[in-house]
Amino acid sequence: PSLLSPNPSFLSVLQKDPSEALVIAVTTRAIFSLEEEHKLYLEKGKEEYVRHQQANQDKPLPPGTAFAFIQAVQYVNKKILESNPAEKDLFDILVLSNNSPESGVRIINSAKHYGLEISKFCFVSDEDSTQYLKSHGVKLFLSADRIDVCNALRRGVSAALVFQQEVQAPSTPLRVVFDGDAVLFSDETDQVFREQGLEGAVQYERAMEAVPMGEGPLKAFAMHLGKIRKKFSQEKSPIRTYLLTARSGRDMGVRAIKTLREWGLAIDEAFFMDGAPKGPILTQIQPHIFFDDGLHNIQEAQDVGIPSAWVP
Repeated sequence: PSLLSPNPSFLSVLQKDPSEALVIAVTTRAIFSLEEEHKLYLEKGKEEYVRHQQANQDKPLPPGTAFAFIQAVQYVNKKILESNPAEKDLFDILVLSNNSPESGVRIINSAKHYGLEISKFCFVSDEDSTQYLKSHGVKLFLSADRIDVCNALRRGVSAALVFQQEVQAPSTPLRVVFDGDAVLFSDETDQVFREQGLEGAVQYERAMEAVPMGEGPLKAFAMHLGKIRKKFSQEKSPIRTYLLTARSGRDMGVRAIKTLREWGLAIDEAFFMDGAPKGPILTQIQPHIFFDDGLHNIQEAQDVGIPSAWVP
């Protein structure tokens, strides 16, 4: 009874079919700000951490980097069900934590406090909790732990590392920005660039223009996101997706566009920056999350207050 929430929206969370839903797993440090608690865990150990969490179990945790993204996903579910109450192709959020169950009450209470549409919580006292991702049908995993993200990617799950930062909660609709190479696409051209320089990469792209690029680590997530996006007209969609790449549109943009066309993945807006900074465009878009494989781009996004996730 102590876990029951007075928030009726939380009590009536719609159960999703994981075989049809777009399942997103987030760790507690991705969705909530737990940096002080994590520091306590590292400095004084698990027992002191558990005592602290139990003593503060009714004190909501502050929102973390992925919080606004999860809220926007919840908004999309609302719009989908308004359009079709029987729809099963929804977002389903799973909280995955390496914490033991006795320290999990504060996490659950925090989700209820904010009215988050989450009913699945997995508290796994195991060094590698990512072993459970496939069994839950997870399509995207967001974590503040690099080892977790790398393990998830090795298991074939789209995953990215979020860095704790203070972010403004953007307004709806859900806005997701993807980098191209090594995120949506494979890193084949990046490898050519490293070995042969820009001129070699441009020549390679021209020669391969009619050949779709390989799949990147976030392609599967992007494709399912695009599938949900197609349920709405462009004018009424609660989802907007963006490609923001350092590629030159003149020399290397055609292959990227043809690859998206071959995949059947519609992107609302595409920016080919030819190496120019991404921060000004991100400031204008104000996405709920920005995925990139370059740490310098992630830092630039953080500097302008954009929730960002690194794909290592």
